[in-house]
Amino acid sequence: MLKVQTLNNISVQGLNRLPRELYEVASDIAQPDAVLVRSADMHKMEIPASIKAIGRAGAGTNNIPVAAMSKRGVPVFNAPGANANAVKELVLAGMLLAARNIGPALDFVRKLDGDDKALHEAVEAGKKKFVGFELPGRSLGVIGLGAIGVKLANAAVELGMDVWGFDPAMTVNNAWKLDARVRQALSVDDLMARSQFVSVHVPLIDATRGLINADRLKLMKKQGVVLNFARAGIVDEAAMIEALNSGTMHAYVCDFPSNALKGHPRVVATPHLGASTGEAEDNCAVMVADQIRDFLEAGNVRNSVNFPEAVMPLLPGKTRLAIVNENVPNMVGQISTVLAKAELNIADLLNKSRGDLAYTLVDLDSGLPESAVQALSAIKGVLTVRVIAG
Repeated sequence: MLKVQTLNNISVQGLNRLPRELYEVASDIAQPDAVLVRSADMHKMEIPASIKAIGRAGAGTNNIPVAAMSKRGVPVFNAPGANANAVKELVLAGMLLAARNIGPALDFVRKLDGDDKALHEAVEAGKKKFVGFELPGRSLGVIGLGAIGVKLANAAVELGMDVWGFDPAMTVNNAWKLDARVRQALSVDDLMARSQFVSVHVPLIDATRGLINADRLKLMKKQGVVLNFARAGIVDEAAMIEALNSGTMHAYVCDFPSNALKGHPRVVATPHLGASTGEAEDNCAVMVADQIRDFLEAGNVRNSVNFPEAVMPLLPGKTRLAIVNENVPNMVGQISTVLAKAELNIADLLNKSRGDLAYTLVDLDSGLPESAVQALSAIKGVLTVRVIAG
C-alpha cells in the first residue's frame, strides 16, 4: 500500500485518481511515499526520508524546497497549464477593467448618496471622468509564452489586438499552439517599446525579479497598462507607483495586493485569484495526481521542475529499476556492470539528464537480488535506487 499525504485540501477529482486499493491518502499519515500540496510552506517542515515524490497542485513551486529535494533524489512535480484558462480569463478581465476605468467608476458609484434624481444627475455629471478606450487596434506584449501566455496571446489576437510575444525558452509544443498572427519581439525592451498593454507570465527567479522596472516602464506607449498575474516580485512596485503617480502609466492590474498598492486609484489588485476557479483546482489536482501515480507505479517522470522528462512503457513481466544519480560520466556503464555481474539481462533502458541530475530507467527480464540493489546504491553519485515490479 502506497501512502500519500495531503498538506492542503486537494480536489476530490484529483484524489479519486488514486485508487484506494493501492493508496492510503490522508492529511495525517506516517512515513508517506509522496506529498500532494497546494499552498502549504514545505520550507518550514521536516520532510520524511520516506518521501519519493512531491506534487504541487498548481504551477509555481516557491513553497517547496526544490534544491534540497534534488539533492535527495526526489522529483517535484507541478501542473503547468492546468490553470491556464482561468488565468487567461482573469487577465482579459483585467485588461477590460483598466481600459474602461471600471475600478474608479465603481468606487464613484458606491460613494453616491441622495435620492434617485440626485444620483442620476451625479452620474451624468461624473461619467466623463471615466472615459476609457477599446481594445481592438491596441498593442499587447506577452512576456513568457508558456501555456498561459499562449492562450492569452491567441485570445487577444481574436479581440483585434496587435500582439507581440517574447520567450527565448519557448517550447516547440507551445510554438505549435501559438497563433501565427502573434509577432516576435527581439527582447523585453523591444516588447515594452511596442506595447500599450504588457502581461508577464514568467516564474519568479533571480533573473526575473524586478523585470518590469522604472527604465522599462518609460519605454511603453502612452496610457500603458501592466498586468501581473505571475508573481509580485517580477514588477518593481515602487517604480510602478511612481509611474502611476506621474501619469506615465495608466494602470497596474495585479493579483498581489500590498499596503502600498491598496486604495491607489490606478491600481486594480485582486486577492490572488489567478487559479481560483473550481475547474482550475480540479484540473491541477487531476494532473498532479496522475503524475505522482505514474512515477510511483512505473517510475515515469512528466512535468517535473527538477528532473528530466523520462517516460518508458512498463511491460508486464519485467522488473524496473529507477535510479537517480549525479550527472557524471560513466554512470550508465557502472550500472550496467553491476547488472552484468548479477547475470541480469537488460530488456530496455532509458537515461536522461537535467542539470546536475540524471535519471535512468532499466527494465530487466527477471527480478534482481538484494545484493545487486545494494551494489547499485553503493556506486558513488547514486542518490536513490527503486525497484518496481511490472
